[in-house]
Parts: sequence; C-alpha cells; structure tokens
Amino acid sequence: CKRLGLRYRVALQCTADLSFASVKTYDVEVWVPGSRDWLEASSISNCTDFQARRAQIRFRGEDGRPRLAHTLNGSALGIPRTLIAIMETYQQADGSIAMPDPLRPYMGFDVIEAPE
Repeated sequence: CKRLGLRYRVALQCTADLSFASVKTYDVEVWVPGSRDWLEASSISNCTDFQARRAQIRFRGEDGRPRLAHTLNGSALGIPRTLIAIMETYQQADGSIAMPDPLRPYMGFDVIEAPE
C-alpha cells in the first residue's frame, strides 16, 4: 500500500470479530476517497497451533521432541478493493486514471484513458 501511494491503516480486530481459529488478527484497510470510507484489503491472523493440531503439522524442537507448529494466515492485497482504491486515488480531472509508478512496468502503460 505504501509503495502504491495509497492511504492505509492497520487495525487490530477486537476479540468479538476474530474467527474461530484466530487468537489475533490484523486488517489492512485502504482509504477509498469516493465512498469516504476504509475498506479491508487484507487480513492477517495468528492461529497458534489450532490448524496444526487439525492437520498434524509438527516439527522437532532443539530438544528433539516433536511439537506442533504455529500457523499464520495472511492474504496479499485483495484485488477488487485495492483496485478501487487505486482508481479513486489516481483519477485525474478528465476522468483518466494515472498508474502508480510501481505498477507501470507490469501494466505497459502510464494512464488508463477516460471513456469518450
């Protein structure tokens, strides 16, 4: 989000909003100017050994005894909400949308032209 030039924040979820498996979850939210609201673009959870117990994921500690691994669940930025934030943040007065610098090599163009 920082490299894309988007306004974002990281929010720690309260326990009432956590999933069954999670002990701590952070949401990455992007600012969407058109709706004047923050949208969740990603979520990262610490599930301790909950998933490892169910999947029997183990490792050997320094003492040689098997232990359950702790798992993290995290997603990259969700495309729809991140794309909305990019479009609204970089929209020009004529309706065109400038591409953020980090995306230009992958997009092959610098601007999405406004419809006529």
